[in-house]
Amino acid sequence: MTYMVNRFTKAVYKAMANERVTSLKDVAGAAGVSVTTVSRLLNGSLELPHETKKRIEDAIRDLNYQPNPHARRLSRGRSDTIGLVVPDIANPFFATLVAAVEEEADRRGLAVSLYATLNRSGREVAYLQLIERNHVDGLIFVTNHPDDGQLGALINRTGKVVVVDEDVPDALAPKLFCDNDRGGYLAGMHLAEMGHRRVLFIGGPERMISAQRRFQGLERAMDELWGADAVLLNYKGEYTVAFGRDAAKRFIAEGMPASAIFASSDEIAIGLIEVLRSQGISIPQEVSVVGFDDVGPLHLFAPPLTAIRQPVRQIGQRALSLLLETNWQERTPSTVEELLPVEIVVRNSVAPPANPKTAMDKKRTRG
Repeated sequence: MTYMVNRFTKAVYKAMANERVTSLKDVAGAAGVSVTTVSRLLNGSLELPHETKKRIEDAIRDLNYQPNPHARRLSRGRSDTIGLVVPDIANPFFATLVAAVEEEADRRGLAVSLYATLNRSGREVAYLQLIERNHVDGLIFVTNHPDDGQLGALINRTGKVVVVDEDVPDALAPKLFCDNDRGGYLAGMHLAEMGHRRVLFIGGPERMISAQRRFQGLERAMDELWGADAVLLNYKGEYTVAFGRDAAKRFIAEGMPASAIFASSDEIAIGLIEVLRSQGISIPQEVSVVGFDDVGPLHLFAPPLTAIRQPVRQIGQRALSLLLETNWQERTPSTVEELLPVEIVVRNSVAPPANPKTAMDKKRTRG
């Protein structure tokens, strides 16, 4: 028997829908069909008699029903949303990375959910678990501290993660870094060619791949030009403005034991320069400085800071491409490490050492 819907029934459902967001149930009730019938019609998986189809379409129009695209995507087993996990969105490096991922995702018709961990492992674990709950189709994951094995194990369990910027050593996942070793080498060659033999490296945490490789590159360049005459000092800490300040205070307290400093991040360089200026120490007349990242307004410093430039925007774009291109059906996805090139941007913060004698100490040290 054909179900006839009277005007009163339609009016009731319309009044109810006006009080809240219209649902599929409202449409089904107004049209006199089941929710499944409406859903299948909207998904294109059901052919209906003309009269029934018209009743549903009229109900959709009258009730101003707007399909929920998120729910429909989830019903198809995907969200069309990529998760991006970063330690700190206030840091210019991560902010630039976020913008690049957003732009590339928009170009591909995808949404991005941003998660800031405050560099806390508990928050990182919680965000990685979003994949298992189907909240996102995959994650671009950036950490800024060494892993105790927990992150690697979780990434291997969830899959669909691309590790960016810093390594999670045990993770079986695509990995994308800048060429940190090359960056350290370029900084070291520039300083050595300017006559510096005593160089202070202010780095990140000792177990971080970026800090290790930047120092290794610096060491290799100094070895090539100065051999046993080179003296390298190494202050290990965090990639923060606060650590840059602390390192500068230590450098001054130790009698400025180097003629040049390689600050291994923009944040460290900012804290370092702040303290040097406050103590009346001029750059580069008394000490030369090279930075790393070149994301912040380093060209506005006085003097403008020579720095190793990371291709941050390219890192963000390529990270999303890797996430989408990887065959996640494989039991163990490719763990190939991809490196993007860096370059040195020479400005005015490096000059020959003011006291050549400081470059002649043949004692090789590492702090």
